[in-house]
Amino acid sequence: MLSLQKAANILGAFSAEQPEWGVRALAAHLGVPRATAHAYLAGLTEAGFLRRTPAGKYRLSWHIAEMGAQLTSSLPWFQEARALITRLALEVRAVAFLCILEGEEVVAAIRERHPDADIDLPLDIYLPATATASGKILYAHADITPRTFAACTPSSITSLDEWRTEVAKVKRLGYAYSIEEWVPGQCTLGVPYHALHTAHGDTDTVVAAIGVQMSAQRYLREERHIRERVVQIVREAEALP
Repeated sequence: MLSLQKAANILGAFSAEQPEWGVRALAAHLGVPRATAHAYLAGLTEAGFLRRTPAGKYRLSWHIAEMGAQLTSSLPWFQEARALITRLALEVRAVAFLCILEGEEVVAAIRERHPDADIDLPLDIYLPATATASGKILYAHADITPRTFAACTPSSITSLDEWRTEVAKVKRLGYAYSIEEWVPGQCTLGVPYHALHTAHGDTDTVVAAIGVQMSAQRYLREERHIRERVVQIVREAEALP
């Protein structure tokens, strides 16, 4: 059976720059045998998430667009946030992202990459909460204690004491970063994104984590400038009527 993470990786490979894939190309891209890639694509096509073109390649189906429209229509802040991700990618010249919580899962809902970004666009949809800036922000504001710790690299947080110290820092600073805790050689910087809700009175609620991903080398070289620019862009967007 096709696992959720594998399905997410495959669907995440489709983009505006790469709207269709053949079996051979996708297998090379994912680093799997051609027979495995074919089985993945066939399974997703049968489930209605992909469609096969007359040329024998695969594209996302309209079913995906319908599902996306239904989801985003229930989140009134989502379209403004999408524009914000585009702005971040352009101005910081990096991979920009928006992550949300599904229960206790950290989901990368939007990603965009500037052509000059010094890393490739990640494929992962579900992210390790304790090893990413997004996870730290979302868990901290939702008061979630991790059930497990993802030891992705030697720099990853692996104990509850370390985690509590990190959460306290995130709440104090108002942003989070992950330097080589998820991917060796890479860094993520994130800030909480607030939306105004009125269902139970006006409350300023953190609905997402927004930020940028780049090489750790670049982040450490330009840390202050990058952090100040990201915070400024997000706060300006939150202040719009």
